Amino acid sequence: MTSSVCPQVVRVSVRPQDGKDLPKLVEGMKKLSKSDPLVVCEPGENGEHIVAGSGELHVESCLKNLAEDHAQVPLIFADPVVQYRETVTELSSQVCLSKSPNKHNRLYVQAEPLNEELCKEIEDGKFEWDKAEATKIWAFGPDRTGPNVIVDTTQGVQYLNEIKEHVTSGFQWASKNGPLCEELVRGVKFNLRDVVLHADSIHRGVGQLVPPTLRACHAAILAGTPTLMEPVFLVEITCPQQCMSGVYKTLNLRGGCVTEEMQKEGTTTCKAYLPVAQSFGFTGELRQNTSDQAVPQCVFDHWEHLPTLGSGETADLCLAIRERKNTKVEIPLQAGELRKGSHVMIKGHPCKIAEITTSKTGKHGHAKAHIVALDIFTSKKYEDLCPTSQKMIAFKLVEDSK
Repeated sequence: MTSSVCPQVVRVSVRPQDGKDLPKLVEGMKKLSKSDPLVVCEPGENGEHIVAGSGELHVESCLKNLAEDHAQVPLIFADPVVQYRETVTELSSQVCLSKSPNKHNRLYVQAEPLNEELCKEIEDGKFEWDKAEATKIWAFGPDRTGPNVIVDTTQGVQYLNEIKEHVTSGFQWASKNGPLCEELVRGVKFNLRDVVLHADSIHRGVGQLVPPTLRACHAAILAGTPTLMEPVFLVEITCPQQCMSGVYKTLNLRGGCVTEEMQKEGTTTCKAYLPVAQSFGFTGELRQNTSDQAVPQCVFDHWEHLPTLGSGETADLCLAIRERKNTKVEIPLQAGELRKGSHVMIKGHPCKIAEITTSKTGKHGHAKAHIVALDIFTSKKYEDLCPTSQKMIAFKLVEDSK
């Protein structure tokens, strides 16, 4: 028998009003985790404390219990935020190369999407895979149980078993912090296509292999037309037939989609999909539009792809998440995606690209980009030769409004 645990898709940052009460908050969060198996209490990226639950009402209940029963100190709660997932929509357009800091080791990685059914089976701990390929699986991630996988597809590589643990650590890091906005990665298969290693083991230690694995995985995601996945609730609403107009009005305003409607003895039950990001305040608005006669029940159902980054809406969402996490607001682009006239950081200098050419070299047909750019302040010329899959920080200038 298998069971699927509802993911914690809503997070709230918590801190005490008085800094001296921090130990009581930490102890209270430990008690809350023991009392509710569905809640996750953990330290956040910036030192704050996070309470994560399966929905708005669940998190509100947990926060009330934390403040009144477990911590018993005045607390300050931030606005709830929704967790997204990063993924790819197609096979990486090229094999992505990353070198170790000492330049003696090279990793070649390519990413491809996993279907949603397989992702759910991996999360449930029961899935079917080709036997020959299953023996090549190195790890699942993140946390060695998530719906991402790294597979060894190399042939005849020496010393490969000696670096397996280092590459796996880099893969875990990459699947826990995606390249778009540092959200968890979901439904991505990383194929390790080839590895070039130094003969001396002292030159292929953990510090030489974990960072290039992270960069190679991120580059493979960026080369696979990346996008975000948003969590979606399945909402079951029961109300009298005459109130259905208010139900449809509320769902339409929040981007919901009715999938099923059943009538029985003057009562109507409808099922609809509702994005979790649009669920905050949904219950109150629904009751207001139906004169308190509708009873909704929300359950997590699935993850849904958002439009690719070419869509302004998805790009704006990525930028908003990066700003909230105090990350560089600019989204990293691959060198091959840059164009003449683009603004990019080269060797730490803000530059405008004057010329860019690409050429294919190497046995993998790995393309390289030759960038010639001018510093926007000093007009000094800078050149850079790098793989087209290399991540670069591009930015836009704010034009003078005069």
